[in-house]
Amino acid sequence: MRSSMAGRLAVLFLTQLMLVVDTTIVNVALPRIGTQLGFSDAGLSWVVTVYALFFGGLILLSGKIGTLIGARRALLTGAAIFVVASAAGGLASTPGILIAARAFQGAGAALAAPSVLVLLTAITTPGPQRARAMALFVLATGSGAAAGLIIGGLLTEAFGWRSVMFVNVPVGVAILAGGFAFLTELPRTKQKLDVGGAVTSTLAMAAAVYGFTLMGDKGFAHPAVIAALTVAAVALAVLIAVERGNPDAVLPLSFFRSWHSSGPLLAMLVIPAGQVCYLYFTTLVTQQQLGYTPVQTGMILVPFTLALILANQLTPHLLSRHGERLIGSLGIAGLTAGIAAMAWAVSGPVTVTTLILPSVVLGLSAGLTFAPVTAMIMNRAPDGNTAAAASLLQGMQQLGGAIGLSVIIAGGHTYAGAFLATAAFPLIALALFTRGTRHSSPLTATAKGHS
Repeated sequence: MRSSMAGRLAVLFLTQLMLVVDTTIVNVALPRIGTQLGFSDAGLSWVVTVYALFFGGLILLSGKIGTLIGARRALLTGAAIFVVASAAGGLASTPGILIAARAFQGAGAALAAPSVLVLLTAITTPGPQRARAMALFVLATGSGAAAGLIIGGLLTEAFGWRSVMFVNVPVGVAILAGGFAFLTELPRTKQKLDVGGAVTSTLAMAAAVYGFTLMGDKGFAHPAVIAALTVAAVALAVLIAVERGNPDAVLPLSFFRSWHSSGPLLAMLVIPAGQVCYLYFTTLVTQQQLGYTPVQTGMILVPFTLALILANQLTPHLLSRHGERLIGSLGIAGLTAGIAAMAWAVSGPVTVTTLILPSVVLGLSAGLTFAPVTAMIMNRAPDGNTAAAASLLQGMQQLGGAIGLSVIIAGGHTYAGAFLATAAFPLIALALFTRGTRHSSPLTATAKGHS
């Protein structure tokens, strides 16, 4: 029984890690991709953007699909699409083929991602067991982006850019084999596909991700940015109208009727913004001011990752003793302090030593933050809406990262100013989280039903 649980957790951990790693693994390989495939500067950015666009755009719809076809089937189907698309990307001979492959990777990731949390919630019981499982999920999510930069640099230097695509194939095959061996299907709900919600939610998320991503390059006032964000706003308004009173809603509005459920969700919108900005600007500082190679830059992120792993091991014990509200609040406050310390570290002469301490504080704080926030979101999901909660959580992460980075880049700050402005994100998250947890229940609260 114990080996079966270990196998299930290993499959879910590896799936989440693969999907998150792929948000950044190609970044350090972009110069070589552009040279070898003949990308234009504008076209090259789509190698990164199109993955986020399809991942974020389809995530709400994918959660609903998982409830209709089964979470296990959705995860395995998404992983299979991801593997095939990764192989196609590694074999790409033209820019168009690579961008199409990255789009299918994003679609596969969107289909698989919500089911990771749904299955994780279904196979664990509230309390220490779920806290440990959530810690694994957070480890994959929190360390995945940094690991992608490290792995991408090492693979690109050693084997060329195609290896950052091909590496997903054996990992994905292992996930598929483990999924068939260890995961069991959950009961499917008898619901209809909410076509109106599906169309409007996909349009709203895709337009928002695209608009905010483009904002980082073009600025706030560019016509394409204004058009994309206008489309997102209109689609969101229509989505709210369509979902009102809809029992089969892609986006159940019950999530936003009280701070109890909406507070942690809204906090998850801005928490990732801080981490994404930290990773982005740290890589720029190390390469442009210290003259580091991509591999050396990746090594700078090792202290952050190790600190996150350490905090991740301690978090389940801390949660069982002190509760989600205290540990989550301490973690978010630590993120604020760590990012502010990075602003100080880059305001003068930059050295490796000055970057390490803030990175360690950020890693420890991230390890303390994501598990309680994630657990609250999943535990407080209205009955029968675990899949929607998982989709919303991961959608918030995708959208929050895009919003945060674009707003800071478009502001035209110095590196110190960029980090200082980034510190506002966890401050906002702290206010949202504490408001939503003012009357919080302990981690051992009664489990919600899964869908």
